[in-house]
Amino acid sequence: QLHLEESGGGLVQPGGSLQLSCAASGFTLGDYAIGWFRQGAGKEHEGVSCINNENGMTHYEASVKGRFTISTDNAKNTVYLQMNSLKPEDSATYYCVAVLMTAGIPPMCVMRPIEENSWGRGTQVTVSS
Repeated sequence: QLHLEESGGGLVQPGGSLQLSCAASGFTLGDYAIGWFRQGAGKEHEGVSCINNENGMTHYEASVKGRFTISTDNAKNTVYLQMNSLKPEDSATYYCVAVLMTAGIPPMCVMRPIEENSWGRGTQVTVSS
């Protein structure tokens, strides 16, 4: 069973930075693509970014491109989301889940969980002055 645990959220001022962590247990990250999603108050889950750990290919949604960076530390079996230039609209609970990959060459991650409703506890990010 894939187990992922998010951490690193907190309160930060607009323009500030945070790094979220997604620690995997029970499986090797290198075999999967992992995506970060977020859910703001009263909103649906929305995709943020994903990484195919088989080839390192990444994807970013337009709202975070150029500000967020996704990466993986295979030795720690952990995926990170470095968030810079944070805005109040980035405030949300952030989740990491295993996501699907395309059948193309090279295979790309897509912002769709392998398992529906597989959200963990998430980590809360609040951007406010």
